[in-house]
Amino acid sequence: MRLSEFADKRIINIFDGDILGIAGDSDLLIEPDSGRILEIIVPAGRGFGGAARRQQLVIPWSAVKKVGSEVIVVELEDAVKYYR
Repeated sequence: MRLSEFADKRIINIFDGDILGIAGDSDLLIEPDSGRILEIIVPAGRGFGGAARRQQLVIPWSAVKKVGSEVIVVELEDAVKYYR
């Protein structure tokens, strides 16, 4: 899969159906030696009045259950614990 194809996908939490972000707005933590993706780092969202949340959502690659044609499905039962 090309990075440009990956970038257009929405990241969906299968546990509660929330849209967590867009892959193209996120960063990937990649292991240099193997090229394996370790984490998807979703940037901080915007709260009320445009104030940015200070935390970002860090999704371990092990939580990724499926990369589909339009979405990336992840399973985060307690997504709050992944905010840093």
